[in-house]
Amino acid sequence: MIRKLKSGEYRLYSRKVDPKTQKRKNLGTFKTREAAEKHEREVQYFKHH
Repeated sequence: MIRKLKSGEYRLYSRKVDPKTQKRKNLGTFKTREAAEKHEREVQYFKHH
């Protein structure tokens, strides 16, 4: 899940809420949306291999 920050950067959050903190985990901050989407695909690939 990608959200745009006020600073203009994009942050990748986990899809599910963390049961301990009741928030989504921050999986990285990126300058462009393309970079965030690329990393999201890498994360999904890694989770299933």
